[in-house]
Amino acid sequence: MTAADSDAELARERLTNTLVRTGAEDRAAFRDLYDCTSAKLYGICLRICEDRQAAEDVLHEVYLTIWKRAGAYEPGRASPITWMATIARNRAIDWRRSQQRRPSALLDDLPPIPDDAPLASDMMLAEEISHRLHLCLDELDRNQKDAIRTAFFDGVTYAELAERRAVPIGTMKSWVRRGLRRLKECLDRDG
Repeated sequence: MTAADSDAELARERLTNTLVRTGAEDRAAFRDLYDCTSAKLYGICLRICEDRQAAEDVLHEVYLTIWKRAGAYEPGRASPITWMATIARNRAIDWRRSQQRRPSALLDDLPPIPDDAPLASDMMLAEEISHRLHLCLDELDRNQKDAIRTAFFDGVTYAELAERRAVPIGTMKSWVRRGLRRLKECLDRDG
């Protein structure tokens, strides 16, 4: 095990312990959890929402959800950052879907706001399991790998993926499900 792997493992253990303590309604642990993860989760929200104020609002909802659900977190099922990132991704996608129901012609006319901050997906991949994850992703077939990367790192829905690839939504869901199953098997095998 390299020093980087050892550091990543220690960081993961610390974050796991902090999340478990948060589940026990430890407010100090929750503050630590926020301090350690808010930049990363905000990045996910901002990338999907594409609006700073909306991302901040969604992030607030994310931490309310984490506070309420932290007691149900199971360390053996997922890394703490993966668990929290999934909550952030889902909340941000929910927000984006709700915005699509309401026309926002004025916002569409505004130029995009430049953002020099690193992408959340880049930050996540640079952390704790990126090396193993990349190796396992490389074992997937191209369709599965591309669908998983786009869905989970760019916040694209199944319907959007299917439309982009011109395939039925059932096919896209199947690619993602099978890919995730193979990815889990690989991570379990190598972990």
